[in-house]
Amino acid sequence: MNAPETALPILLREDAGGVTTLTLNRPTQFNSLSEELLAELQATLDAIAADKSVRAVVIAGAGKAFCSGHDLKQMRANPSKAYQQKLFKACGKVMMTLVEIPQPVIARIHGIATAAGCQLVAMCDLAVAAEGAKFAVSGVNLGLFCSTPSVALGRAMGRKQAMEMLLTGDFIDAAEAQRRGLVNRVVPLEQLDAEVKKLTDSICAKSPVALAMGKQIFYKQLEMGLDGAYQLAAETMACNMMAHDAAEGIDAFMQKRKPEWKGC
Repeated sequence: MNAPETALPILLREDAGGVTTLTLNRPTQFNSLSEELLAELQATLDAIAADKSVRAVVIAGAGKAFCSGHDLKQMRANPSKAYQQKLFKACGKVMMTLVEIPQPVIARIHGIATAAGCQLVAMCDLAVAAEGAKFAVSGVNLGLFCSTPSVALGRAMGRKQAMEMLLTGDFIDAAEAQRRGLVNRVVPLEQLDAEVKKLTDSICAKSPVALAMGKQIFYKQLEMGLDGAYQLAAETMACNMMAHDAAEGIDAFMQKRKPEWKGC
């Protein structure tokens, strides 16, 4: 007999070869983002940020879905505005943490990703989807415009493409999600883990210093004007050149050998 969901951990963590896989583990609730799951995600991501042994993070979902968004039953059971403000603030903090941690984060999508679940995909640095995955920001169908997911979607794809999803609430398939820039790669379900591993293997072979600095500037410069972005980029590259890994990488390239990263 299967254990009841309340007796199981709502977030699973697996560490292997420098890659941490976080699995949303509320399968009977389609991995909806309850306040408890958001708290678990926040605490775990904060710990990962300070863990130099973690080179890449994969976010996955247990059961049939990747993530169906917020827990609507929990939201309706707590109708006060103060509760809703606290919930959405906590969700926004998790989404920002995905961007702020130094490690690249990859979404592994095998089923539906709706509302805040679609937002989660958009906020990850990379995303790999199975061919049967589907995506939607369907709150508008319930009288609730997906305002917080719109922040992520508006930055991950073209404005009109994002607005079409937000205004209609319609699903798009994995191939369309790739065309719109929401996911990087689409593969048959049986190849999903192997495709994610290709990315994590490539990431783990790179300098953690370079990746951390690069991830930080990439998102920061997107919010700046062109001149300010180039000034920040120039300063970042100068600082990067002062790191041991840059000297080691250049020397290894010239000496035709494999670099040995120190990561600091």
